[in-house]
Amino acid sequence: MKLYEYVTRRIMLLFPVLLGVLLITFYISRIILDPTAAYVTEKTPESAIPAIRKQLGLDQPFPVQFAIYLKDLFTLNWGWSKTAHDTVINAIADHFPATVELTIVAFLLTIGIGIPIGIISALRSNSVIDHATRFTALVGISTPVFWLALMLQYIFTYWTKNNGLPYLPSTGRYDPILILEHPVQRITGLFVLDSLLQGNWIMAWDGFIHLILPGITLAFLNIGVIARITRSSFLEVLRQDYVSAAKAYGLPERRIYYKYALKNAMIPVTTVSGLMFGGMLGGAVITETIYAFPGMGWLAVRAITYNDSATILGFTVLATFVYVFTNLIVDIIYAWLDPRIKY
Repeated sequence: MKLYEYVTRRIMLLFPVLLGVLLITFYISRIILDPTAAYVTEKTPESAIPAIRKQLGLDQPFPVQFAIYLKDLFTLNWGWSKTAHDTVINAIADHFPATVELTIVAFLLTIGIGIPIGIISALRSNSVIDHATRFTALVGISTPVFWLALMLQYIFTYWTKNNGLPYLPSTGRYDPILILEHPVQRITGLFVLDSLLQGNWIMAWDGFIHLILPGITLAFLNIGVIARITRSSFLEVLRQDYVSAAKAYGLPERRIYYKYALKNAMIPVTTVSGLMFGGMLGGAVITETIYAFPGMGWLAVRAITYNDSATILGFTVLATFVYVFTNLIVDIIYAWLDPRIKY
């Protein structure tokens, strides 16, 4: 089987998964949640509710309602967001770029720290460095995200500020007062990138330092996971016969490790990294909520608070699509790295 045939097959397998997800979200929207919640307030008279239900197609049989649901989904008519006081699709367009920006920072920290730690740990197996990195990775995996976020806020914002030291901002995406003096026009939705494109270095720096604490929080757990997987995968590759043969031929160890062994060791790391990226992109609910970072996770928590069923479903559908398509991309990269996957 060639690579394009494998990709085609994987794309075809997406449709049953997506259909299943849409059926589940449709069931939740009609049975568990109230589809009229976003359109009904305390001032709405009882006599107006049947008209609202009819306008939404809720008086139709379930198959017809599902057809309407699919049509609205693919025409981006996702309903009204009571939380954002706007359409759901506009609310997602406003908040999703913030999650993308935070995810990119956290992902770069994850692979930039986790992979080197794992490689060093594997090359110094059972040494003091190996035990230290394994212990650090275990601490990272075991640390609760909410506790870490609160500790970072206390140390790098509250404590440092009270002691007259430079401190990092602990909430928001930028300084609301500073942006009045140095406004930034929305281009891509990525605040730091938009600031750089407009030559607004002050707001670019301000946006960057607002990403540091939530980025570290989101990356900390994943660094430990990536470090452990990299270590175990690299150790397994180093025990293979072709590595021993390369050493016997007298090839330099650096070339053996970084040209031949590392590529094969990165196959499982690539898989896990891709799924991590998809999970982060789906919305880092705890991190964004504690840091009041206005991304999709923050929006979802507020929607739950306001019983905003349309926004909750929009978040669920978006997170599902992101995760599924990220999984597809990871599988394609996996097959490209290891041709045996295609057979």
